[in-house]
Amino acid sequence: MPLIPFYDPEKTYEENFEQGPFGAFAQGSGDPKGAGGTDYRGNTSVEPKYDFLGFKVNSPFGIPAGPLLNANFCEGAFEKGFDICVYKTVRSAVFPCHPWPNVLPIKIEGDLTLLKMKQGVVVDKNNKGIPELITNSFGVPSRAPEIWQADVKKAVSHAGLGQIVVLSFMGTVKKNQTEEEFIADYALAARQAMQTGAKILEVNLSCPNIGNEGLVCFNLDITKRVYEEIKKEIGNTPLIAKIAYFSNEVDLKILVEEIGNLVQAISSINTMPAVVLDENGKQTLPGEGRLISGLCGHAIKWAGLEMVRKLKKLREKFDYSFQIIGVGGVTTADDFFEYREAGADIVMSATGAMWNPYLARDVKNRLR
Repeated sequence: MPLIPFYDPEKTYEENFEQGPFGAFAQGSGDPKGAGGTDYRGNTSVEPKYDFLGFKVNSPFGIPAGPLLNANFCEGAFEKGFDICVYKTVRSAVFPCHPWPNVLPIKIEGDLTLLKMKQGVVVDKNNKGIPELITNSFGVPSRAPEIWQADVKKAVSHAGLGQIVVLSFMGTVKKNQTEEEFIADYALAARQAMQTGAKILEVNLSCPNIGNEGLVCFNLDITKRVYEEIKKEIGNTPLIAKIAYFSNEVDLKILVEEIGNLVQAISSINTMPAVVLDENGKQTLPGEGRLISGLCGHAIKWAGLEMVRKLKKLREKFDYSFQIIGVGGVTTADDFFEYREAGADIVMSATGAMWNPYLARDVKNRLR
């Protein structure tokens, strides 16, 4: 019997938000324990031993910003042993989701190389199994702050011993906006995030599927100014920088040199952008600005691993102490350990966790 993804691609974002999570993540799924009757959260009589930005967690494994839409999704993830849950990126004001569909399987053989990205990719409408690659085209929707703030507080309350919620946030580009106003919106979102009680924050500058907003992390001056203003708001609260894949090593070096002492962790990668077409060569995701989508899944693992190795070398070069969070293409326990070997302090899985709710159990069985 095929596993049911906890985010249902056949439903709209709103339906998932209101009705989800699904499958084994759903409340009352009848499967609260793992093999041999072991709770997925781990044996609570054993003190958590892995350090995550000053907090002890049961395992250095979790789910990054994206698929955990609200407190219900975080609760399901915690129950299945994903000990670090990143609450989906929020904004300082309401922002709509792209129209359905948002998640589509992509035809791919092997890795999603830079050449394949330039050539464009084609959807695989016949794929009914676990996809190697999917579109991630949502546009970073957000509820009103008073709604997500209350919900994040609920999510924080669901964390058990050795588990923690990270809150991801970002600023929003607006028409006729100045750079100062753009940076101020990041600071406002950080101030709002602080009011939730989340003990760790993540600033997301790495979304390639949000139309005219582009990738802020590639603008090195803006990135540094954003972090400086955020730190004024959050003080000593640990801050994670979520960045994209950098093909330009010089730019990555400059970025790490500039912000490596301002943040407590760097998380990479998010998704890889490519033109998404149907079998007739036409744009397949409806709406303006959606010809290009961020793609994620096992086929981008190479890029995540490459970034982890680069970040490790740069951390050593500048004698910084930030933790490295490896994300991208983690679908098996083997992938987790490959990331750890590459230098990741923490590893996270989005697409892999969506289709395999028992991935944390598989990892923990081998961590012992």
